[in-house]
Amino acid sequence: MSLILDSLFSSVALSHFIVDTFNASRPVLLTYLGLSESQIALFSTIYIWTSALTQPFFGWISDRTGPRWLAAGGVLWMAVFYTAALLIPGDAGLACLIIAALGSSAFHPVGAVQATLRGRDLLKGRETTSTSIFFTAGQLGHFIGPIITGLLLTRYKLPGLFIIPVVSIPIAFSVMYQLRANHPHPKSLQGNRSNRLQAGILFIVVLALVATLQSWAQANMVNLIPKYIKDLGQGATIYGSMAGLFMGGSALGNILGGYFGDRYPKRYVASAVLFLAAIPIYIASLIGWSWWLFVLIPMAGAFTGAVHSIMVVLSQRIIPGGMALASGLALGFIFSSGALGLLFSGHLAEVYGFPFVLTMTTGMVLLASPLALLLKEPAK
Repeated sequence: MSLILDSLFSSVALSHFIVDTFNASRPVLLTYLGLSESQIALFSTIYIWTSALTQPFFGWISDRTGPRWLAAGGVLWMAVFYTAALLIPGDAGLACLIIAALGSSAFHPVGAVQATLRGRDLLKGRETTSTSIFFTAGQLGHFIGPIITGLLLTRYKLPGLFIIPVVSIPIAFSVMYQLRANHPHPKSLQGNRSNRLQAGILFIVVLALVATLQSWAQANMVNLIPKYIKDLGQGATIYGSMAGLFMGGSALGNILGGYFGDRYPKRYVASAVLFLAAIPIYIASLIGWSWWLFVLIPMAGAFTGAVHSIMVVLSQRIIPGGMALASGLALGFIFSSGALGLLFSGHLAEVYGFPFVLTMTTGMVLLASPLALLLKEPAK
């Protein structure tokens, strides 16, 4: 049976799409509200940390209670507090937006595990492929989110954004129905002690470094690109579209990374795409405003995004405990480390300009590329 036609997988993937549509609208909304680079970076860091650092907790809960209520409840939680953020002006509204991030935190570990399990069942164990498709659904949300946010703000101002939570409600009830069996998650497939010892400290440290550099590079692009394009004289439709194109490219890269990661050693795939990512990012740092950015930005997204599902699957194999806890720890670390880097990048963008940050980002992916070659997988 096709994975895409599987009702459980498709409902989880669609939920991921809408959750990350909420998440992706944030940088465009903050830009529209007139925040500076440092303010956007600070707020985004708080938002991402709120989501990332609580993911292991929600993963631990779902390993024991099952995925149903955290998956559906996460979507509904985001709908409620995103709506509140639009209705309430000033700092209180921004606080509601941060609270909405807890819905994303509740959903992500549960969704990642469901994607992995469906890949094992329906794709003869090709879990990296199924996980990459799941993350691609989220990155399509990151692609659509900034674009639709920019269009709605241009045409209808803030009231237009109420469309997003309205659309999310039937999606939440759909995933609630599909997960009605609510089975607790199994232990990590390769989470036994001997396998973790084979992985070794070097593997874990290198995995953390590569994941940090990849996440930081993506955070720089998706959160600061809208402000950069706005400063170059473009409107909300253009700077929203640019952030969306980066994540649209990332969605495509995720599929390719999952496909090749199941067929070739994951470390070679990760190293190659990170090296290739340096090319469009560096060119973008040189040219200022140009229609070529509509080509370079999605290329950068594709090459950096191809690594994401590989990092998560490798983490699931070496982290002990239930699968949702492992996924939560991995995703929490990836997102929070990228957010911490973003806080530094936002300050540098204000002081030296965003082209400087792009050059720094080029160096980051070039550093991550040879490090990825050290990620020799432990024996199964």
